[in-house]
Order: sequence, then structure tokens, then C-alpha cells
Amino acid sequence: MEQNIQKPPAKLEVKTDHSLSAWDLLKLSLRVFRTKPTRTILTVLGMSVGIGTVVFLVSLGYGLQYILIGNLITSEDSLMTLEAAYPSEAGKGIDLEKMEEIKTNEEVDAISPVTEFSGELSIAGGAPGLIPVTRVVRSSYFRFAGVYPDIGDVFNEDNPGVVLSAQALKLLGLTVDETIIGKEVVGKVYYPKSDGSTEEVLISKLQIRGVITDENEPPLAYIPYSSVSKEPTALKSLLIKARNVDLVEPLRDKLDKEGFLVSAKIDLVNQARKITNAITTVLMVFGTAALIVSAIGMFNTMIVGFLERIYEVGVMKSLGATDGDVQNLFLMESFIIGFLGGLSGVAIGMGGGAAINFVMSTLSQNLGSKALTLFITPAWFAIATIILSSCIGIISGALPARNASKLSPREAFVRK
Repeated sequence: MEQNIQKPPAKLEVKTDHSLSAWDLLKLSLRVFRTKPTRTILTVLGMSVGIGTVVFLVSLGYGLQYILIGNLITSEDSLMTLEAAYPSEAGKGIDLEKMEEIKTNEEVDAISPVTEFSGELSIAGGAPGLIPVTRVVRSSYFRFAGVYPDIGDVFNEDNPGVVLSAQALKLLGLTVDETIIGKEVVGKVYYPKSDGSTEEVLISKLQIRGVITDENEPPLAYIPYSSVSKEPTALKSLLIKARNVDLVEPLRDKLDKEGFLVSAKIDLVNQARKITNAITTVLMVFGTAALIVSAIGMFNTMIVGFLERIYEVGVMKSLGATDGDVQNLFLMESFIIGFLGGLSGVAIGMGGGAAINFVMSTLSQNLGSKALTLFITPAWFAIATIILSSCIGIISGALPARNASKLSPREAFVRK
């Protein structure tokens, strides 16, 4: 008779890995919005106010920098251009030979001569008007000087024309609008002679190509070299473009030694950048103060939350949660609060700036000026702010998370 031989039971395997997944931690962390909604929302709002203040003030600093430096840098060429002229007390002008001599410098890429005379213009057969500043320039002048009309465009060799300022149009009895583009201009300029008299030089018939609407500009007209019946030989100044930005300073030193007065737009840009950086730093300090207050409030919330949940921590550990699970749970909660505070804070700061930009632009355009952008938030700064806010959240929750992870179930139930 066969005996029934029973097999020994399979060995019971006990899993000791109770670590919670990131998804589990996220679901448990979001539970705080249901259990303590008022406190959690107020904490997020406090972080939002701090972050929003930082974004709002720093955006103002970047906006001021854009307005100031943007008005100075209207072209890349103008940043590498020097304007050279003899001092008025020297009693001499720049001749063509001197210009050709300067061209031979290895630092020089190109030169645009500038002449300035008084002129008399008339538009579409109207009465002539005296324009006190009539500049005879080459088309490269606009790129080197960074001067561009607000209406229309500049002239070039293929399409010669004239560019007028708003004040010059007023002297000619005309108003500034787009219908002025294309009207014909005739006139003459007065070249000074060595004996103190002047020589009348006719200007060929031209069309208005552009208008500079800035009311602060004096009455002036830009006309091309090709439009005058006799090219000028006495130059008021030279716009000298260096081959690159690094050669601006060596070129300036050479021109200084030759007795020129030299000005460079890059100097203004550097000074403007220092001023705007200082303003942005001051604004950031004020914003950071508000952020610190918000961070302290968040830290206090996390401490209170830990003290209220001591019993919960004991239950979790009794059920097998590891120290790492408890610590990660608290860190996840603080991260979510910090992240949401940063996200909503960036939205508040950018939204406030956008609202003010809209109001300022509307008022500016109603007054006949360009749209004004006072607040600018770079994308990298918005992203960095959200990351910073998330890090502040983690730092604020680090101590409560550490204390919770070290708490034993027995100690948790006793303290409760």
C-alpha cells in the first residue's frame, strides 16, 4: 500500500521593501489639500505673494534696462562706431585727405562722412522753409549712427530720398503722418566759404523716404551725397566703424592722439547697463525680503503640520512605512506647496506687469507716442524663479521631515 507522503509547505517569503513610489507619495501629499485646505491654500498664497513681488520688481528692472539700452542700441554697427571731430576751438574741419588717411588704420572697417549746413527746402511746390540743420550724408550713416525714421525708411544709393524730422516738417507747414511719404522735395544748401560768404548748391528733386517723429529732435533734414550738385569737401565729423567691438578702444586711443574729440555709443551703453543693473539689484533686494517672510511662514506651517500629524506618523510606521517613506512624504508636500507658490507667484507678477504695460501703452498711444513696455520678464528668469520656489519649499520642509523620519511608533503614540 502506497503511503501518502505530504510535501512540506513552501517557505513563506516576507518582503521587507515597503518604499512608497513617487506616485504614491504624490497622492498622499495632495491629501493635505483636502484635510487642511484653508491653511494649505493660505501658505501657497503667501509664497505666491513673495514670489510675485520678486518677479514684479525684477521685471520692472529689466523693462527699464530695455527702454534705456534699447534706445541706445538701435543697430549692431552703431555699437562698434566712433564719432570723431576736431574741437571747436581748433578752428579746423576734417578734409577728404584726412579721412582717407584714417581709413588706412587696421582697426577701421568703414567710414561714413558727416557734413552739416543750413538749407532751404520746399515740398510739393509749397513755400520754401529754412532748415537750420541739413546733413549731407551717405546711406551708411543711418546704420553707423543708429538713426532710423519712425515712419517710412532710410534712403540708399538705389533709392535716394530725404529723411526729415517732425520739427522740420512743421517749419514747412506740414503735419506728421504717413501720407507725407513720397512727396517731392526740392531746395538748396549753403556751403560756407573761407571768406565768410556762402555758396548755393542745388539739391536735385527727391522724394520723402522717412520721418523722425521725436519732438525733441531739432529741425533737420538728411539728404544723400548723390543729390547735391557739388559734393562737400569740408566734413563736420566722421562716423568710424571698427572691425569688431574689441578694437573700439585701440581705435579711440589712436584718434585721441591725433587731436580728435571722440564719442562712442558703447560708453553710454556700458554706463546705462551699470545703472540699470544697480536698479535691478535694489529692486531684487526688496523682493527677496518679501520672499524671506513668505518662506518663514511656510516653515512655520510645516512645523505645525508635523506636530499635528505625530499620531499619523506613528500609524504609518506601525503599518510598515520606512523612515525614508515618512521623510519623503513631508518633503513631497513641502515641494508641492513651494512649486505651486512659485507657479502662481510668477503668474501674479507677470500678470501685474502685463496689466500695467497695457495701461501705459494705451495712454502713450493716445498721446501720440509709441507703445511703452515697462515690465519685461525673461523666460529663463521665470523658470529659475519656479525652481527657486520649489527649493525653498524643500528646505522649509527639511527639518519637519527629518524629525518625522526619526520618530518611532511608540514615541508617536506616547506623545499623542
